[in-house]
Amino acid sequence: MKKKSTQPKDRVSILEERRQLKMSESAHAYVRGNTIKFYEWLASDAVKASLPVGPDVWICGDCHTGNLGPVADMTGRIEIEVRDLDQTVIGNPAHDLLRLGLSLAMAARSSDLPGVTTALMIEEMIGGYLARLHGVSANISADEIEPIRDVMHAAEMRRWKHLAEERIDDVTPKIPLGDKYWALSDKERVEIESLMKDETLIQLVQNIRGKQDEEVKLLDAAYWMKGCSSLGRLRYALLLGVGRKKHRRYHLLDVKEATAAAAPRATNAPVFKNHAERVVAGASALSPFLGKRMIAATLRDRPVVVRELRPQDMKFELENLTQAQAINIARLLSGVVGRAHGRQLKPKQRQAWTKELQSRHSKGLDAPRWLWSSVLDLAALHEAAYLEHCRRYALGKSV
Repeated sequence: MKKKSTQPKDRVSILEERRQLKMSESAHAYVRGNTIKFYEWLASDAVKASLPVGPDVWICGDCHTGNLGPVADMTGRIEIEVRDLDQTVIGNPAHDLLRLGLSLAMAARSSDLPGVTTALMIEEMIGGYLARLHGVSANISADEIEPIRDVMHAAEMRRWKHLAEERIDDVTPKIPLGDKYWALSDKERVEIESLMKDETLIQLVQNIRGKQDEEVKLLDAAYWMKGCSSLGRLRYALLLGVGRKKHRRYHLLDVKEATAAAAPRATNAPVFKNHAERVVAGASALSPFLGKRMIAATLRDRPVVVRELRPQDMKFELENLTQAQAINIARLLSGVVGRAHGRQLKPKQRQAWTKELQSRHSKGLDAPRWLWSSVLDLAALHEAAYLEHCRRYALGKSV
């Protein structure tokens, strides 16, 4: 029997239900879906005074493990980069380190690893970050870590048919409506068809193809139920056909509403009135592979980011880790962040930031005191908030 598609009038209640459910799955999932709590903690004067202040650079702003993963460039080359830039701002790079440290600590917690693992992960974070900040090897590769290696190898093998089967359940040019994809209203369909006339969007697709003046045709579109913290914003999947029918190639676009970032920007940083332009600028600085596949546009009078989806763009699911895997992942992923920050800095800025990061070490711990104590505070805060969230959600569901 064909599934009944969700109607536009029912979206808000269903999206909120999905959000609550996803955040109840684990403490790590709660952290991924609740950037606001992290920045509420960061807003304290005492906390701000305890943190190092780095050079003004584009930061991810929501640098948890789920937002780092394999990303393909125009030619299909793959690197691990920041893969979600909703919260990106020009700000303090220490905030990315803190957010990543918290996420890694909660991943270790969800894998039921002993507490000492978190201390060792924090130590490795600084080593990996500083190495890649200066453009040298972090002394760890993706092939040395089984859960990372498996995803990277899968990414290298993936082609359009895999993306089609995963995202739209078929290789035919049709988005099947159901749990993930919902029917558009008549107004939405008209507005998306209008978006398809945007010359910048057409140019993006043609640049991806490497061929100019090819016909770009909208084959299908649907509302996309995806993500956690972004649930409730405009989100659409667009299936495009490029070229003549006999030789047509398919492309899937992600259209996502851009809203104000929770991450605090640097005092002298430019103010972006259009948040889609902010996201694209941050992506270009932090994740060049991804930034070249994105544009800022407007849909329904709201700023949206249009991104071409690639089969190789995947997410790391860090569950059931061993202690050795967790420690190596901490070094590898912090190195990814270090490289993203470092490419924006001049040598003297890197040296000054390194000196600042290495200050205030804890006795017997090869990591800065500010990072260790902050991760401890944040882990305790989010663990308690997660349990309270589960209690309220269970009561609301009358479980």
